[in-house]
Amino acid sequence: MDEATTNDGAPARWRPLPACSRRDWLRRVLRSAFGAAAAGVLLPWLAAPPPARAQGSLPTLGDGGELTLAQERELGDRIARALFRDPAYLDDAPLAELLQAVWQPLLAGARQRGELPDELAERFAWRLLLGRDPTVNAFALPGGYFGVHLGLIGVTQRPEELASVLAHELSHVTQRHIARLLTRQGQQAPLVLAAMILGALAASAARNADIAGAAIAGGQAVALQGQLNFSRDMEREADRIGLAVLQAAGFPGHGFIGMFERLQQSARLNDDGSFPYLRSHPLTTERIADMRARLGLLPATAAAPAPVADDWHAAMAARARVLADPSAERLRGHALAPRHDPGSRYGAALAATLRRDAGTALEALDGLETEGSPALHRAAAWLRLEALTRLHDEPALPPAERARLPALARQVLADGTRAGLLLAARAAPYADAPLVRETAARLQAWCVQHPLDAGAWEALAPLQRALGQPLRAGRAEGEARLAELDLTGALDRFRATQRLAGQQHGTDWQELAVLDARVRHVEALLREQEAAARRR
Repeated sequence: MDEATTNDGAPARWRPLPACSRRDWLRRVLRSAFGAAAAGVLLPWLAAPPPARAQGSLPTLGDGGELTLAQERELGDRIARALFRDPAYLDDAPLAELLQAVWQPLLAGARQRGELPDELAERFAWRLLLGRDPTVNAFALPGGYFGVHLGLIGVTQRPEELASVLAHELSHVTQRHIARLLTRQGQQAPLVLAAMILGALAASAARNADIAGAAIAGGQAVALQGQLNFSRDMEREADRIGLAVLQAAGFPGHGFIGMFERLQQSARLNDDGSFPYLRSHPLTTERIADMRARLGLLPATAAAPAPVADDWHAAMAARARVLADPSAERLRGHALAPRHDPGSRYGAALAATLRRDAGTALEALDGLETEGSPALHRAAAWLRLEALTRLHDEPALPPAERARLPALARQVLADGTRAGLLLAARAAPYADAPLVRETAARLQAWCVQHPLDAGAWEALAPLQRALGQPLRAGRAEGEARLAELDLTGALDRFRATQRLAGQQHGTDWQELAVLDARVRHVEALLREQEAAARRR
């Protein structure tokens, strides 16, 4: 490819595509951290012939084509079921807390504006799945599931930049763009799809974007496909509605411009395949100018408190960068890097903790719990508790710090957050029996209110076992599998716990009755799943 430049000075290899095609969407999903897992579900679905549409009939914006809400959710569940089992899937409590702090205002803003109708809000999952991958990527999946790479969080400098990406992807789902892509006439040829699968597997196994790109491009070159576009209208609509949703959520609208400009500049300087979000969302100067114009036409409003504190976001972005590549050399670099702001100090403390360097970790943490915003204080307390838990048996950990663990765990447990609850659950076994009982009780109450929180159920199981409640521990393990859509695994765990109950004296009859009900529930879900498979 030649090195000529476009009118805006960009190398020709960065010339904007005419539109974001379905190939681009598939490439971004399949080359993501979850690509190999998603491939097994998407391939048979996309290879099936689409239902016929009357000649000359075009979908309108917001129309989902022939794919119903139930069908789209079913496909999303099938993909998510594979993603939950993928090694790239990560449920990191502090990062999940940040994502939810950004995500929930966006959902509320979309509902406030009428972009997210009640039926769609109730039928779709609206779940974020975090992927352990350093590339800058995020993508929407059918049924209201969204993938977010650690690399995307790590590259953002302000919370509104992260929010702008999520708002754009949210708008693709609320406007049913994905459903229309999946039902568009002229399905991808099996050869193209097979090449994409090979590309996804290559990217997953070797983390080599060049190999993956060659496999994908080769299949496309052999099979001459027509343009099946995420039309410019769709992209403009996602930008326009995403901007409105971003501002309705309380985030500054310039987050779109800042994110787009930095990604575009970074990709121009670093053409190594690390920016799949940019590659599948061509960021032309026209789109950036359009966003500037929209912001200029909006009336001035009084500044409101941001939903997410800047210093908390900086700390969590540093956490994402550390966890994205936890190799020994990278951890050493983070631990020894200059500590010129809360984010770099947080990153140094986490990296030192993962290296089991107690002295450096505690030194970097010193003062973070009293500086900056209350959200940063809370995140620093989480990290100190995480460090004390991980390093509890290290000889280099000062006895005074080890003695702080029970009080700190109670402080974190009382902050009312999911992250605090899960981190206290990990620390409780190193404290005392009363803390184990209190944490288990709070986790049980949380799970009643949030039955799809697999991480909370997983944290509850060992506490119940420590309290001598094997039936409750077994049910918690089954509920964790059910929350991750693993119906067979959940049923196996529930039945194993029933067998355990039959071998014990003094059985908890109330818990056994609940367990029996859960077995019947999962069996019914499996029958529905089998019936749906026969209908396909």
